[in-house]
Amino acid sequence: MTVIELKTVSKKFTKHTNRPLATTLKSYFLHDFWRAGKTHNNVIWALRDINLKVEEGQTLGIIGRNGSGKSTLLKLINRILRPDQGFVSVEGNIAALIELGAGFHPELTGKENVIINGIILGLTKNEIKAKFEEIVDFAELWDFIDEPVRTYSSGMSMRLGFSVAVHIDPKILMIDEVFAVGDIKFNQKCMERMNHFKKAGKTIVIVTHDLETVKNWCDEVIWIDGGQLKLKGKPVEVVKAYTKEML
Repeated sequence: MTVIELKTVSKKFTKHTNRPLATTLKSYFLHDFWRAGKTHNNVIWALRDINLKVEEGQTLGIIGRNGSGKSTLLKLINRILRPDQGFVSVEGNIAALIELGAGFHPELTGKENVIINGIILGLTKNEIKAKFEEIVDFAELWDFIDEPVRTYSSGMSMRLGFSVAVHIDPKILMIDEVFAVGDIKFNQKCMERMNHFKKAGKTIVIVTHDLETVKNWCDEVIWIDGGQLKLKGKPVEVVKAYTKEML
C-alpha cells in the first residue's frame, strides 16, 4: 500500500533582497548606476518535478548536499508547505521532527509544551496524561520539565521533541538530522526506538548526512540535487554514486 505519493511536485520561494537605503545623493546615483540594465529573478525553485512513492512499512532515506531541497521535500509531505505545482498525497498520521523543538513555545514549560504538542498531534488529554511520564522518562528531563523551553539547550529540545513524536504511535515518522546533536547514549535510545518502529511496520522517512545510517537503516534512498530527483535505488548504490560525485 502506498502511504506517500508525490506527482510532478514543484515548490518555489521568492527571494527578498534587502536594498540598502541611499543616504546621500552620491550613494543614490551609484546604486542606480550598478542596477542599470540588470533584471533580477527573485524566484528560486527549491524543488522541480518530483515524482515519488513510499510504501507502507518502508524506510526511505533522502540524501543530498546542503540547500538541495531535502528539508523542503519533508515539509511538503508533512503539509507544512504546499506545492506550487503537482500534488502530495499522504495516508495516515505523521509525527515529524523536521526542526529541533519546532512547535515548542519558548516561554512555556516543557510540561506545557508536551501537552500542547500532544493535542496538536491528535492525542486526547487522557492519552497525554497516560503517556506523560513515559515521554519525560525517555527524554530524561525530569529536572527541567517545569522550566521554560527557552532555557533548554538544542539537545534538550531535540530529546523532548523526539520523545513526544515517538510516543503518539504515528503511522509515519519523519526525521530531519535530529540525531546530529544528541549524545551517544541518547542516540542509542533513538536507534532502539527506530528499530521498534521498523519491526512494527511503521513507515520512516529520514533526511541525513550520515551515510552509514542510510546504508544500515534504509530500504531505499533518493538523492536530491539542485531541487531535482537525481537518483533513486538501493542504499549502497545511491550512496556510492553520491560519494563519488561529492569527492
